[in-house]
Amino acid sequence: MLGLSSLASRRYFEELTTLIGKKVEVECSDGKVYKGNLLAISETLNVVLGDMIDQAEAYKVVISGSRIREIRLVQRLFDLKELSERIARVFPGNVVLREDIGAILVMNRIKVTEAGVVEGSGPAADKVRRMYEEYVREMREAREKPIP
Repeated sequence: MLGLSSLASRRYFEELTTLIGKKVEVECSDGKVYKGNLLAISETLNVVLGDMIDQAEAYKVVISGSRIREIRLVQRLFDLKELSERIARVFPGNVVLREDIGAILVMNRIKVTEAGVVEGSGPAADKVRRMYEEYVREMREAREKPIP
């Protein structure tokens, strides 16, 4: 059985790894801020950033974890709760968010995950699929906006 300390450490690193592939800002202890896509992170918090923004001298940078003061996510993640609220406006009283399984259930016959509509067919499922696709398109557009 995992102790509280090891469980907390594992959860902490799991959260950090969700940032991989996302746009972040890394602020160092000297006040310098690096902006780019987080490509990798080590257990000692060394990070590799690529597609650097405002860094004409580098395409990629490796930053030592001992220099890092803060890592900020500057793009939104896929949010099942937000998507479920949108779907609930169209299907009031018929939407259940099941965070434990990472799914939205609509009318107990349509199942939506981050991958899309994975169960269900018919006009209602088609409507939910269009709503999912619109949400994903908005998320993609938000990700592609440059970091201010």
